[in-house]
Amino acid sequence: MKILYGVQGTGNGHLSRTRALLPSLQRPGVEIDFVFSGRKQEDFFDMGDFADFTVLQGLTLIFERGRMQIGKTILGNNIFRLIKDIRQLDLSGYDLVISDFEAITAWAARLQEVPCIAVSHQCAFYQNVPRVKGHLASQLLMKFFAPSKTSVGFHYHHFDQPVLPPLIGPHAAGKLLKKKIVVYMGFEDLNDIIAFVEPFTDYEFDIFAKVENVQHLGHIKVNPLSHTVFHEQLMDCSGVISNAGFELSSEALSYGKKLLVKPLAGQYEQLCNVLALEKMGRATAMDCLDQGILKRWLQQDSEPALNYPPVAEPLADWILNPNRPSLATLARQVWGSR
Repeated sequence: MKILYGVQGTGNGHLSRTRALLPSLQRPGVEIDFVFSGRKQEDFFDMGDFADFTVLQGLTLIFERGRMQIGKTILGNNIFRLIKDIRQLDLSGYDLVISDFEAITAWAARLQEVPCIAVSHQCAFYQNVPRVKGHLASQLLMKFFAPSKTSVGFHYHHFDQPVLPPLIGPHAAGKLLKKKIVVYMGFEDLNDIIAFVEPFTDYEFDIFAKVENVQHLGHIKVNPLSHTVFHEQLMDCSGVISNAGFELSSEALSYGKKLLVKPLAGQYEQLCNVLALEKMGRATAMDCLDQGILKRWLQQDSEPALNYPPVAEPLADWILNPNRPSLATLARQVWGSR
């Protein structure tokens, strides 16, 4: 079987989920090529897991200081180039397309009538999971951005719906350092983040940001983006400060880290994530970089880890099975009695 796997590159959550699923798909007789879109090729990092990949422009949302910049988003996306890439992507040699919220591969598969399976957190919102009211335009964008007849969604909890647990790679427990906090807020201004945590000198903050070299600023360390180093630091920290993207917040729950999240202003998916996390009692949320909220959060105890069942292997079995059972059957199998 030959598979084309499309991955949305805005942020790093889609890439992390793909890394977690890939080893279970790499089986005898299965060949996988990759298309990444949503950021410039030079902005991708630690791509050694993906032997054969192509980077296309695709679509991206532009954020500055935690807020989507509508004008820059419109001007920064070339719709004509997107249409051209969709039409020129030749799928004649592929048996299946997998799309993790990647528009070019999903639309090309629809136009060329190639089987396509969408696997993303966004697909969970096709089900009756917690959502904020309003944001109709965002809901429509999520529905039509990367369409597929077969869609598999991931969420923090099943909410009695046919969704799967978060798809998280294997990890080892580290010695918990109560005063160590990992910070990744890729859509915020770095200087704003440093000023936000600077007064709390009793704590060690490991910030990950788009910098060339490590910067030591007393109790604050700013690290270049690195999948490996980030997860090494994540193992022994007591808490995570982030925007409200799904993949990192899922990892924090799975690793037993307390979670402080600031959803991107007006970003429907992240607002829904906050709603779900608050319903579960598993995160503190803030609308801005509020030092009062941070002070109270730092004093909280760590959270017990959520022991999510394995997802990658049963999902890969399901994807590669030409006679797939229903998604509801797969969800029941994966969640079991949890």
